[in-house]
Amino acid sequence: MRTRFLSWLAAIATALPVVLLGVTATPAQAAPSLLPLTVTNNSGRADQVHLYVLGVYNGRLGHVNAAGAFTPWSGGGNPPVPAPDVSIPGPAQGASRTVNIPINLAGGRLYMSFGQKLKFFLTPDGLVQPAPWNPSDPNRDILFDWSEFTYNDGGLWLNSSQVDMFSVPHAVEVTAGTGQVKKTGELVANGRNRILDGLRNQGGDWGRLVHTRADGTRLRALAPRLGIESGIFGANYFDSYTQSVWNTYRNTNLTVVPYENTPANRFTGRTDASGVMHFTNTAGARVASFQQPSSKDIFGCDGRLAAPNNDIGAIARTLCAALHRSTLGYLHTQPTLNPAEFYTRSITDHYSRVIHANMVDGKAYGFAFDDVGHFESLVHDGNPRSARIILGPF
Repeated sequence: MRTRFLSWLAAIATALPVVLLGVTATPAQAAPSLLPLTVTNNSGRADQVHLYVLGVYNGRLGHVNAAGAFTPWSGGGNPPVPAPDVSIPGPAQGASRTVNIPINLAGGRLYMSFGQKLKFFLTPDGLVQPAPWNPSDPNRDILFDWSEFTYNDGGLWLNSSQVDMFSVPHAVEVTAGTGQVKKTGELVANGRNRILDGLRNQGGDWGRLVHTRADGTRLRALAPRLGIESGIFGANYFDSYTQSVWNTYRNTNLTVVPYENTPANRFTGRTDASGVMHFTNTAGARVASFQQPSSKDIFGCDGRLAAPNNDIGAIARTLCAALHRSTLGYLHTQPTLNPAEFYTRSITDHYSRVIHANMVDGKAYGFAFDDVGHFESLVHDGNPRSARIILGPF
């Protein structure tokens, strides 16, 4: 269900579940009108925690209080004006706090900040959310993170997200009407330090992605896409690898099988003399063409790898995942589903690699289409009775 929030001034987008590889959601059975979501604080930190629940309800962008009442944002200006304080007092260390999520809240985010309240701003047509990769963002030196969710008649989709940054360790959990509990996103022991240290020790620009506050607190690691946008990460990082990949398929077929439930629906790619990779379907008709993407295109799964909701998008998602995982050009049927084959080359997405390596179940949202092959940190249930976010130790 990953939604990407790319612009500092972008309003919350509608986070609908993305159906990948032909997987469909199980219909809900009388989902409750208010779903209790409990935030448990096992962080080990003494800071006051502040919670925010934001989303889109009946097409309107707004916020939700602890009881589950939705209020649309109003006002706004140019330049943006401060939004009202809609924070919910969060749990102290070792305690929990339950908030209620109204059904049909889409594009949802639950923010959690430590020590300081977050600063949101309103424009006439949207909400300015925290974007700490922007040097002038007033939230830059606040320790915070968020989870994303959509809750509707199809059930609850809840995920942790590292697509923009990695900061606060937190697992996500849903309890079904049957009592079954699904959980993901939990870090291994000392996982936060292991991730930040892994980036620091990787060499090159990877260590520059880690932002440290003046008091020595390591606040977050930015995703490489935002590192490129911020000028702290090399914009040509993937170029030599991508050139090699596109050259490989001048003389070799690339087979893409993007729909899990219809494996006969496959596409064959070859690179032409001008360097464009074309894909044909099983009838021999051309359905998609891709110029060699830039590093920013790859890290963002956008630009020349933009993924509309059709066969072009299904191929683009597969290519983007394979480039992040450095399997493209070496394994000629994609997607590959064996994680032991991921991130084995020197040019790879080391940000995603170290995050996945430090998850208990190996699942994370290290990039936008990490759900290709079901490697994302997402829980879903069509008939949920409760949900939980567990702030982990660091």
